[in-house]
Amino acid sequence: MKKIANLILLFILLFSSGLLYGQVQVKGVVKDNKQKPMAGVSIAIRDSYDGATTDSLGRYAFKTTEKGEHILEFTSIGYKPVEQKITIAGSPLVIDIQMKEEISELRAVVITAGSFEASDRKRAAAVLDPIDIVTTASGNGDITGALKTLPGAQLVGESEGLYVRGGTAAETRTFIDGTVVNNFFFSSVPNVAQFGRFSPFIFKGTVFSTGGYSALYGQALSSALILESIDLPDRSSANVGISLLSGSAGLQHLAKDKKSSWGFDASYTDLGLAFKVIKQKQDYSRVPVYGTYDANFRVKTSKTGMLKYYGYFSNNKLAFSTPSLDTLGYRDRFGISNNNFYHNLSWRENLPKRWKIALGISMTNNEDKISSSLQDDNGHDVQLTGLEFKKFGLHLKGNYFNAKAVLEKKLKGLSAFRFGGEWNHSRDRSYYTAYTNVVYPATIKENISAMFMESDIYLTNAVAAKAGLRLEHSALLSRTSLAPRASIAYKLGKGSQASLAYGVFYQNPERKYLPSSGQLDFMKATHYIAQFQKVANQQSFRAEIFYKKYDNLIKTSYSVSQESALNNNGYGDASGIEFFWRDKKTIKDLDYWISYSYLDTQRDFLNFPSAIRPNFAAKHTASLVVKKFVQKWKTNVNWAYNYSSGRPYYNIQYTNNQFYFNDRGTIPDYHNVSFSLNYLPFIGKKNPKVYDVYVLSVSNIFDLKQTYGYQYSTNGARKQQIVPPSRMFIFIGAFLSFGVDRSNEIINNGL
Repeated sequence: MKKIANLILLFILLFSSGLLYGQVQVKGVVKDNKQKPMAGVSIAIRDSYDGATTDSLGRYAFKTTEKGEHILEFTSIGYKPVEQKITIAGSPLVIDIQMKEEISELRAVVITAGSFEASDRKRAAAVLDPIDIVTTASGNGDITGALKTLPGAQLVGESEGLYVRGGTAAETRTFIDGTVVNNFFFSSVPNVAQFGRFSPFIFKGTVFSTGGYSALYGQALSSALILESIDLPDRSSANVGISLLSGSAGLQHLAKDKKSSWGFDASYTDLGLAFKVIKQKQDYSRVPVYGTYDANFRVKTSKTGMLKYYGYFSNNKLAFSTPSLDTLGYRDRFGISNNNFYHNLSWRENLPKRWKIALGISMTNNEDKISSSLQDDNGHDVQLTGLEFKKFGLHLKGNYFNAKAVLEKKLKGLSAFRFGGEWNHSRDRSYYTAYTNVVYPATIKENISAMFMESDIYLTNAVAAKAGLRLEHSALLSRTSLAPRASIAYKLGKGSQASLAYGVFYQNPERKYLPSSGQLDFMKATHYIAQFQKVANQQSFRAEIFYKKYDNLIKTSYSVSQESALNNNGYGDASGIEFFWRDKKTIKDLDYWISYSYLDTQRDFLNFPSAIRPNFAAKHTASLVVKKFVQKWKTNVNWAYNYSSGRPYYNIQYTNNQFYFNDRGTIPDYHNVSFSLNYLPFIGKKNPKVYDVYVLSVSNIFDLKQTYGYQYSTNGARKQQIVPPSRMFIFIGAFLSFGVDRSNEIINNGL
């Protein structure tokens, strides 16, 4: 037995030595595309059990008995797999490999320079989501009101619109589902800012670009507000709203197969009771009354296709008088009646071979009937010598059509190429009735055609770029423009990145200054932006510096007592730095954000005698927004504080064919604290049938005096402060929703 055991042991030793002699060593180092060693990379010979894992220095080594040609595989999470052909003979193999990072949406950098995005498409860029936009106490339920708490936007209270980085409100353009929206705000009223026409709750995504926006959008020198409407609702629902000022009702019906839906909403608002309780600066002979109605349908045309329609109609009327600065003891009366129709139809679909298509058309019909007169204290129209121009009528009709087509091809990874075309048609008609009852008609037609192309280029998860061109032709101006735009982003670390953006933007002169006696050109703005952003652990920080150069701005002159465009000799620039900080982490159940903007800007345009800071631009603006839900009280509490340093004011007179300063100065700093309280009694109830919410909101809760500027008599001899219609406004309302919890919408419907 002992001899047999020795023979077996000898056989094993001989066999083992044979195996060892037949093994070949494979070793090497694995690095990434930055030449840094990669730990934890798996290496294996395909269809065998031989392999290894790299150490902290990226090294690996193993032995194999395989012979001949084989495939050596390298795999690591977040990196593209590598396959290497090898031939195993008798000699050791040294295989060094470089692995490239796999570009994925979760890990890739996002280009954000110049824009705030509120949607779920790009989490790294989402600073405010759609609910945030409508739950800001100082926003007054208006989309742009909430956006004014973000850096870049000015706190202009006497006029509607978004004034961004030294630009006028007309330099910001709004888009819904890719197409242009004309008359986004209710028609202008002297020294009273108007709200946006559209409910925030019809949108699921918001991009507020303060500069450097995509080549898909044009005709805006300063900013683009890009809104995306909701798709199919989660379920059918109904809602009813009642307040001391308004009533509303709506229905959304989702088909049983969940492939289509339709709905409508209607609301009526009469501010008469509010104006009786809260004294207004204006003396209203017809208090503001608003009726709005909208309808929609949505059809899922395929697994990836969606057809959407949204239609809107509104009617509003008001009339008021204010003490006349031109002649004491008399009053200036202003009245307006507005009808507005808006239609938007869009379709998007994924096509074979990674193509996508998006089509959209929008149409707007807007009609304003404006009347003006001089009245005595009894409310009777009068005509005084030299002031006959006070009495006039203005009938405005605007018809607008926009069509747009975008094709997109998905390339390797997240890279993409898109191109398309756009056509804008507008027809503005005006009928000016002078005090002599003579009617002066005018018509301005414009057709703007555009082509554009743009590429998203992802080199790695850490480096991404966007480059585009936009070509536009204006039939009215007989001019063509070519606008290049580019941006790049670099990922610095987890949640942090840096971005650069550059772009050229063109815009037609405002229609209210047309027609012109001379040949006009596009106005032009060139943007340069640098940004740092860090988003991590429910905290967001971003800092941005910018420089914007204006060329070919419109200069105006007076012709028959009307200011009209003269030439494109205007110019200007704007530069500044902005900060934004949001924190949901530090204090339990508390969400707040802080924004600050510094703006240095001058421009010589319109009737300015020289290059000066425009009266809508403050050097410093800041906002603090605080939100807290108290579970025990079933109550949501919102605060907002807004600050703006004093803006300049000017009285510019026209004599001897030239403009000059008759008066100038700086208004006091602006302060505003707003508050809202929302009680939700259904919280905690099991399967509630009715979701009821009770709202209390107060603007300027400390009754602070606010001055927006000064208005002057015709000859500049007298001036008067421009102030809010009332220092404080209070809203109380109750809202009921059936079938689905719409509390996020209801809470803020009255803010």
